[in-house]
Amino acid sequence: MRKIEKEMRAAIVDRRDWSKDNTRVHFTCTGLGRVYLHGNHIADAHRNYYGSIVITPNRDTLAQWPTPTTKSRLRALGVDLTQKAGVISIDGEMVCHV
Repeated sequence: MRKIEKEMRAAIVDRRDWSKDNTRVHFTCTGLGRVYLHGNHIADAHRNYYGSIVITPNRDTLAQWPTPTTKSRLRALGVDLTQKAGVISIDGEMVCHV
C-alpha cells in the first residue's frame, strides 16, 4: 500500500478532512466521509451501529474511470475489487469490462 493510501485511510479512521496530491477525503456534517480522486467521487465511508467503518464504492465512477489508481485507492479502502480477463468486479459482481 502506498503512503498516500495509508494517509487516506488514517483520515477516515480519524474522521478528518484530508487532501494530498490527487486524493481527498471530506466529511459532511452528518459524519459521512466522501473520498475523491482527481475530483471524482470514488467511495463513501461511514461508521455502522457497532462503530466499524463501512466503505461503499461508487460503481459508476469506477466504470467510467477504471484506472490503476482508482482500483488501488479502492483496494486500499478494503473494497473486494478484482479484475480478470478485462472484467472488473466488486464483491463478485461485474462493474465493467475494460
